[in-house]
Amino acid sequence: MFGRLMPREGRFFELFNAHAERIVEGSRELASMIGTFSELDAHAHRIDNAERAADKITHETITLLHKTFITPFDRDQIHQLITTMDDILDLIQDVAESIALYDLRKVTPEARQLAEICQMCCDRVKSAVALLPDMKRAEGILKCCEEIDRLESDADRVQRSALQKLFREENDLKQVMKLRVIYDLLESITDRCEDVANVVEGIVLENA
Repeated sequence: MFGRLMPREGRFFELFNAHAERIVEGSRELASMIGTFSELDAHAHRIDNAERAADKITHETITLLHKTFITPFDRDQIHQLITTMDDILDLIQDVAESIALYDLRKVTPEARQLAEICQMCCDRVKSAVALLPDMKRAEGILKCCEEIDRLESDADRVQRSALQKLFREENDLKQVMKLRVIYDLLESITDRCEDVANVVEGIVLENA
């Protein structure tokens, strides 16, 4: 019966896992970058390296998709999963680039909290993807997805609170504009993680 163990034609699962590793790598660099707010260039460089490596994995996955006759699950879902995962790292890179572009000199506790939530979301993405080959572990996969949904809701609340505080307490308009962009980008990372969770949930519900 199909649902017990997905076929592994085309190395798709290996590629998903490799990409998820880069996502986690990038999210940890970002959390460290914002958490310590030191060695910004070094953190940004490592994030760029992770993003470039992930781009190559995405390209390889899509190329393989066109060459593979039997895929482990629906072709559209494979394409959607890898491209949505890639969106996560693109946003992580956007945050690092925005910090440099806007010459941000300080960050807030709320920005650090959002970066930590992003890292936790990315860790759950990696866990969910790692379990995908074995539909006997569907319950564990769905639990990871539920945790991502919860973390995304947490990020929404932190972002709203951060914006309220920013508009109420910060008198420097430039700083308001800079931090608003950072808050929005960080929250968007959790949105993309939730998008991945939704794709994974669909795969599980169709194949478990």
